[in-house]
Amino acid sequence: MSDYNDRGVSSDKSEVHAAIANLDKGIFPNAFCKVLPDLLSGDQNYCNIIHADGAGTKAILAYLYWKETGDISVFKGIAQDSIVMNLDDLLCVGAINVPLILSGTIGRNKFLIPGEVIAEIINGTEEFLEMLRNFGIEIYSGGGETADLGDSIRTLVVDNTITARMLKYNMVLPNIKAGDLIVGLSSFGKANYEKEYNSGIGSNGLTSARHDIFHHKYAEKYPEIVDPHMPANLVYKGNYAVEWGIPLSYYINDSYGKYLEPLHNDMMIMGKLVLSPTRTYAPIIKTVLNNADRSRISGIIHCSGGGQTKVMQFVDNVHIIKDNLLSTPPLFKLIKNEAGTSLKEMFQTYNMGHRMEIYVSEEAIANYIVEISKSFNVDAQIIGHVEESNGKKLTIIHEGQEIVY
Repeated sequence: MSDYNDRGVSSDKSEVHAAIANLDKGIFPNAFCKVLPDLLSGDQNYCNIIHADGAGTKAILAYLYWKETGDISVFKGIAQDSIVMNLDDLLCVGAINVPLILSGTIGRNKFLIPGEVIAEIINGTEEFLEMLRNFGIEIYSGGGETADLGDSIRTLVVDNTITARMLKYNMVLPNIKAGDLIVGLSSFGKANYEKEYNSGIGSNGLTSARHDIFHHKYAEKYPEIVDPHMPANLVYKGNYAVEWGIPLSYYINDSYGKYLEPLHNDMMIMGKLVLSPTRTYAPIIKTVLNNADRSRISGIIHCSGGGQTKVMQFVDNVHIIKDNLLSTPPLFKLIKNEAGTSLKEMFQTYNMGHRMEIYVSEEAIANYIVEISKSFNVDAQIIGHVEESNGKKLTIIHEGQEIVY
């Protein structure tokens, strides 16, 4: 993980976890999100959840793409990224049939980020919330804050917080155990609630992705998109321009390369591929939790920070074996080839093909979840199982390699 750490980021956030080690873990310490007593009303049957997250450095890539192409609409995708990084964490505790209140914060350098960009983010937020409500997800905007912070923010930061109040007995708490099966929900393709092909990138690992893929000329042209403390040999060291294209048919068939010819109608644009809005699984999880036997669901894990190793934060004395993964999306293969990154590091940084996994105790439930996911045009399959262990362990078997964490 040397390049990742040297760029000033961390996939395991060990320093953050150390800093909060002595804080109260809430009433369900092993829950995917911190759960508080119902402080809003004092009702012992309810609990409160509040979750904060954002789009990360993906907003910097949106800024670069906008400056190079003039396409300001990419900031609507950043609005979605920031919402989904909260919403899909809340899915993991079952907060899906309750009202969700969203509050957003935008920090900008006013000299570089005009009001038109802020308008795109706000409009993108409202459009995405309306789409979710059309699928029965009660999520509403509670306002927010836009701060001009040029002394501390080089370009743009987009964050959100979601608050929910729910019945304790509806909580989904991780109880992952030997014998469980793991269902993985694909991060790429085109769900029937998405407008275009999704590369699967999500909102994790974007610091490495943009520096490994895109050309050094951008660092020279836009110094504001680079941390001045980053080692020069790690700064925008790739071979691609954001407006270059890859033929769609080649991309989908995994036969990609460096295509420098003028764009045609069948091309996918590199910048847009890496800016694919983070997919939400809310419509799928809502259908699952409303129809499947919750007592057979041992845990829901959002493979965000930490990629395929995320589950390790929520288990003990089990061996997680992922040996039947979905195919690796072509964009992740391209990132690996451009960066020369090991497969072990890739799985620890990126979702590598599925960003949501559901642990269940019976094959019938697993197959039912796969069926539900595919009804939304999101591929899914049983990607592994759980065995007993004298400690926690994760083994990934993929493309002839065995990786142990």
